[in-house]
Amino acid sequence: MYENRRVSSTLPYSALEMRQRGGGYGKKSGRSKRWREMLKLPPVSQCRELRHSIEKDYSSLCDKQPIGRLLFRQFCDTKYDLKGCIEFLDAVGEYEVTADEDQRSYGLQVFNTFFSVESAVPLPEIPSRVLRECWLKLKENPDKDVFEECTSFVHYYLSGEPFEEYLESPYFSRFLQWKWLERQPVTKNTFRNYRVLGKGGFGEVCACQVRATGRMYACKKLEKKRIKKRKGEAMALNEKRMLEKVHSRFVVSLSYTYETKDSLCLVLTIMNGGDLKFHIHNLGNPGFDEQRAIFYAAELCCGLEDLQKERIVYRKFKEKVKREEVERRVKKDTEEYSKKFSEDSKSICKMLLTKNPKHRLGCKAGAVEVKGHPVFKDINFKRLEANMLDPPFCPDVSMLPREEQSVPRQGVQEHSDFPADTGSVPQAVYCKDILDIEQFSTVRGVYLDTNDDMFYGQFATGCVSIPWQNEMIESGCFNDINKDEFDENTVLNLEEKMHYQVPKKKRGFFYRLLRRGGCISSGPSEKEELPPRL
Repeated sequence: MYENRRVSSTLPYSALEMRQRGGGYGKKSGRSKRWREMLKLPPVSQCRELRHSIEKDYSSLCDKQPIGRLLFRQFCDTKYDLKGCIEFLDAVGEYEVTADEDQRSYGLQVFNTFFSVESAVPLPEIPSRVLRECWLKLKENPDKDVFEECTSFVHYYLSGEPFEEYLESPYFSRFLQWKWLERQPVTKNTFRNYRVLGKGGFGEVCACQVRATGRMYACKKLEKKRIKKRKGEAMALNEKRMLEKVHSRFVVSLSYTYETKDSLCLVLTIMNGGDLKFHIHNLGNPGFDEQRAIFYAAELCCGLEDLQKERIVYRKFKEKVKREEVERRVKKDTEEYSKKFSEDSKSICKMLLTKNPKHRLGCKAGAVEVKGHPVFKDINFKRLEANMLDPPFCPDVSMLPREEQSVPRQGVQEHSDFPADTGSVPQAVYCKDILDIEQFSTVRGVYLDTNDDMFYGQFATGCVSIPWQNEMIESGCFNDINKDEFDENTVLNLEEKMHYQVPKKKRGFFYRLLRRGGCISSGPSEKEELPPRL
C-alpha cells in the first residue's frame, strides 16, 4: 500500500519521549496507563436492551465473531458432552493445515480417535453413510475437506439446545459486555497519530496507534471539502462498505471509521512491507525470482477469491494508456515472454489471458481452478490461508545481524519515527521520506453544511466488529480483563442482582453532626434493615 522511502538521519529521541510514544505503560504493550479505564466493561444490567435486540444467530455469535467464538468454547469446556465437539472441531482444523505428505496418516488418526467403536469422546450422531464416505476418502484420496460433512452435523447439533443454554449463561452475558464496549463512539482521541506515510486520492495516510491496546494502524484521511469538490461521496462510501465487509488475510482490513472537523478517517491494517512496485524496481535487481513471484501470485489468488465470495469485483484502471488501446491489446495482441519464464509460468499466463473469456482459466470453477494449476504445485493453500507458510521476504531489520542493522540501506527508513517497545511492531517501515511526499493544495470555494451530515453519519460508524474483536484478543486485553472481572460483573439473573443492590441513603453534614450530639436517633442497625435469609 505504501511506497518505500530513503533513510533519513535522525537523532535518537529522549527516554521520556520514547516512553510516551510507546504508550507509557508496560515494556512491550504500547498501552496507555489508562487502558483499563478505556476498556471498562459495563454492568450486565446495562446490556439488557442489547440482550433483547441482538440477532440470536449461532454462526455469527459462536463462530464468526472472535470474542463470541472464544466465550462459546469456554462455555462448552464446562460441559462434558460439549467438550468433545470442540475437541473434534479443533482436530479437524489441525488436519486441514497438515502438510500434504502427512495428510492421510493424521486424518486416519482423527477418524479413529472420534469415530471408532472404542472411542469414548461424546459426539452427536452422524449417519453411517457419511462416516463410511469419509473413511474411504481418507484411504484413497484424502483432501482438505474430507471432514466437511461431519463438522456440519456437529455445528448443527451445537446450534440447537447447547446454543440455547449458552444464551442463558454468564458467558453470553460477558459477550454482551464486550459487544456494548465495541459499539461505543470512536473519535480522534482513540488514537495517537504519528508521521505521514503517503497520499491517497482525497488526503494523507499516516501511522496511528490505538491508545487502549497499543495496536498500530494506518489512518487514511479523506478531506471533507475535497470529497465534496470532486463529488466523491458515493466512491468514499462504497470503499468503506467494501472494506468493512471483507475479512481476509490477503486484503487490507478496515478496523475503525470516524470523523474529525475536516476529515473522514479510515483506520486500516498498516502494511510495513511497503509498495510491491518499489520492491520490483528499486531493491536489488529489477523483478523477482520465480518462486517469490509464485508466492505473491498465490496470495493474490486467495485475496481475489475472498473478494469474489462477497460478490465484489476488483478492477484498478489507471489512465496512463487510453482505454481503447488497453482493450485492443487484451483482445488482439499476443503476449511475449522473457527467457526467465518457466513453462508452467508461461502456461498460467496464457490460460489467464485467453482471448475468449469462456475458455479462460477460472471461468468455470473460479479460484479452485486457478489454484490447481501446476505452477502452484509447491503451495499448500490451506497452510497459506492459515499464515503457516514462511514468506520470501519479511520487512523487519531486527532479524538481520547487528552489524547490518546499523548500515543505512536504500529504501528503508529506521523505525525512530514510530513508538518504541511496542512488541510486534517491525523495526523498519517501507515508505517515502516525509519530505518526498507532496502536500495537498488547499481546497477553496467549497463550504460544508448540514446537508452533508447524513453522509458523514453513514461513513463514521465506529468499530468494525471482527477486526476490533481480533485486536482485543491479540493484544492480550481480552484475557487480562476477563481474568480480573469475570466473577465481579457477570450475573445471570438481572432482577436478582438489582434486588440485592440496595444503595445506602446518603446523609448530609448536618445530619451527621446532630447524630453525633445525640439529637437524632441512629435507628435500627444495618443488620436489622437487611431482609432475613430464606
